[in-house]
Amino acid sequence: MTLWTAGAAVLALLALLVVGAAGDEASPPAAGVDPSKVPQLAKAMLPLITEVATQQCPELPPLWVVAEVQAESGWNPRAFSGDRNGGSAGLYQMNQANWLAAGGAPWASTPPPADADVLQPEAHLRRAIPWVCANLRAAIEHLAAAGKPTSPLDAMLVCHVAGCGRVTGSATGIPREGEAGCNARCAQLIARYLDAVHGYVETYTAPVGGPGSPKAPQTPAGPVPVAFTGPITGCTVDDPTGGGCLTATAAYGLRAMVAAFGPWRNGPKISTTGCWAQRPSSQRSDHPSGRACDVVPGALGRFAAGEDLADGWQIANWFRTYAAQLHVKYLIWQGRYWDRSTKDVPGTWGKRYTGGGIYNVNDPTGGHFDHVHVSFAD
Repeated sequence: MTLWTAGAAVLALLALLVVGAAGDEASPPAAGVDPSKVPQLAKAMLPLITEVATQQCPELPPLWVVAEVQAESGWNPRAFSGDRNGGSAGLYQMNQANWLAAGGAPWASTPPPADADVLQPEAHLRRAIPWVCANLRAAIEHLAAAGKPTSPLDAMLVCHVAGCGRVTGSATGIPREGEAGCNARCAQLIARYLDAVHGYVETYTAPVGGPGSPKAPQTPAGPVPVAFTGPITGCTVDDPTGGGCLTATAAYGLRAMVAAFGPWRNGPKISTTGCWAQRPSSQRSDHPSGRACDVVPGALGRFAAGEDLADGWQIANWFRTYAAQLHVKYLIWQGRYWDRSTKDVPGTWGKRYTGGGIYNVNDPTGGHFDHVHVSFAD
């Protein structure tokens, strides 16, 4: 456990969650994509996708790029489909108006000739990924302002397949029949599209966190906690980790953790902990309601390794094992997400964490490689 000043840690955590950290010696699992399962062109383009996403849109997981392109074109760079907008071309199936807006060259004919930039895989991805990212960022802003529950990544998909007006004009961000000018066929098309991309995300996900990724301990460390029996409250208990408030459930979970592992800051296994916090970029965060804590075993902004990594796994596995007693809703750690409905992947637990289209999963903090996130159900 590396010591870390508590006040500085909480502030740093807030800053790093979205913008990420730079210049770290270690690196996260690469792209989150299993190269053996994707089409050959996707495999060849993975370094480019990762480069563009990391540099220009860290909140967009490369895995979702690979999955959406598969849903759009089957990774056929010359794919063309005619429609009332003049047709869509290339890997992301962009129409000419959107391609021009993304900075591409006009088409000399319809369909575009073989040498058109829209049909060249590298040129297409370098234009299309930032274009898709602009939709993602607009979705993040709209969903946060409107308080809609849809994942920004799903809203990004709706934007691409049906137009962003379907996101802004619907109650949740995903239109039902009769909303946002969407008839039954439109709503069904969107639902099928989301299902297809989600399916490819599952299929193409790397089976473990990546080469050399640590495995979860099989036996939890720490004593068995006494089950929380209430009362269920709002955010009414003072948060000792940095101001704000906690629910009675979260406060109990924090105290149980301290009993199991020592002080919540400058302890033998925990350098610092931050619970209540504002999260203006995420309407679904449990921090503002006092139902979540971030537990840092080492130093923020660095990939946990050695003793810090082992401590983090002990804490995460302990919360998982006693989730029922402590009313744990979900956990995020080492780029993995777990809740009680999640099926484990062999070699580790939970499923890959996507960041929800908000957080940069390729850095230590956004990907939760430097801290364990614990959300409580009430």
